[in-house]
Amino acid sequence: MKDKDVVIVGIIPARGGSKGLPKKNIKELFGKPLICHTIETAIKSKLIDKIVVTTDDEEIARIASKYNEIYVCMRPYELSNDTASTEGALIHACEFLSKNENIHADYVLTLEPTSPFRSINTIQNTINLLLDDSFDSVVAVTEIKSVLAKVKGNHFSHMFPNQPRRRQDREGLYQESSTIYGTSYKKLIEKNLVIGDDPAALIINQNEAFDINDEFDFQIANFMMELKEE
Repeated sequence: MKDKDVVIVGIIPARGGSKGLPKKNIKELFGKPLICHTIETAIKSKLIDKIVVTTDDEEIARIASKYNEIYVCMRPYELSNDTASTEGALIHACEFLSKNENIHADYVLTLEPTSPFRSINTIQNTINLLLDDSFDSVVAVTEIKSVLAKVKGNHFSHMFPNQPRRRQDREGLYQESSTIYGTSYKKLIEKNLVIGDDPAALIINQNEAFDINDEFDFQIANFMMELKEE
């Protein structure tokens, strides 16, 4: 159970620019801007002490500002260009809260707006792992049973030799998902990374891990939303 003095900050990093799909974060998905799905799940969870949208885009800021529970943090260009790190934006947002609201983060949840199927249960599980002294961070992962390989100059080589040919006989591997990260603020500052020295793996299902990057992804996500509503 969370101590009342422990502050958990949820940060939604949402740049205006996107090479693959301009204005992706506010493109409509199932009747509302993409970012709103993440904002509303974070609010409904009632598990996060403060929720921040960090952005360089006035339109994103305007949409986020419609929610009373949301703090909007405008970030400078150097934290918004194509080479800027997410970690830089997270730290800037926490410094904004500390300076302007006297709110000091103990733990940070990174909630990418491109993951609209993130569940409240996943947020809760991430927090539970963060509050366990065994871990300094949490990373969401999904299980895969693919045969992984490298191809160089048309030469094929297995990354993990001797995997069984039948899928059901293979041992599961895990891939990182951007659905949610949890990090102690101390470790975020120390390493400038969302994944610390001793991270916990939070296994989530493929639906929650679905990440929207292009127009085709939006079409699939709309279909998934329709099924979810039935």
